[in-house]
Amino acid sequence: MSAPAIAHDSPLKHAGILGGFCLGFGVMLAVTFILTADAIHQRADDDKRASLDQVIPAALHDNNPLTDTVTVVGHDGKPVTVFRATQGHKVTAVAYEILGSGYGGEIRLMLGVDAEGRVLGIRPLAHKETPGLGDKIEPAKTDWLSRFSGLSLGNPPVDKWKVKKDGGQFDQFSGATITPRGVVGAIRNGLEFFTANKAQLVEVR
Repeated sequence: MSAPAIAHDSPLKHAGILGGFCLGFGVMLAVTFILTADAIHQRADDDKRASLDQVIPAALHDNNPLTDTVTVVGHDGKPVTVFRATQGHKVTAVAYEILGSGYGGEIRLMLGVDAEGRVLGIRPLAHKETPGLGDKIEPAKTDWLSRFSGLSLGNPPVDKWKVKKDGGQFDQFSGATITPRGVVGAIRNGLEFFTANKAQLVEVR
């Protein structure tokens, strides 16, 4: 006795069609990822290089800080990639990412520090702060971040690394205290990281 024929609208047929679509879509995604991976990686490097150029003056190095890195464990136990600028085989500056907590969540910034621990520059990398208020940390909006250049952990004293509302030295924004408070704290923590790891960061390999 022959097996019964499968109806054209049977569940097995629909499952086969669905499986074929899923397989084809998966293959398409895989191929797209392979074809765009290099371009995505290159774009990430370009963005990172642009940020480094903004926090480490070109006159301070004759190397490529993007490829001269060391990894150091931060106070939270997480690895921190440190980009180093050198001139004549001497470390002149370093840069690394610092994190703060703002009104809209995490604020990522790039901090540049010279070999003596003085701030060279700070640039925001990513944030979700309120337009017209917290986004005043953007250099295109105000010069607030530039006011940190030349300062260090002892200038001003550590207990003054706060916004004025908290008894510190730094201005907060009108109607927005949380954002500058988070950024000032992030910079202070970044300078403390440099002080704690200075020997390793400026060691010539």
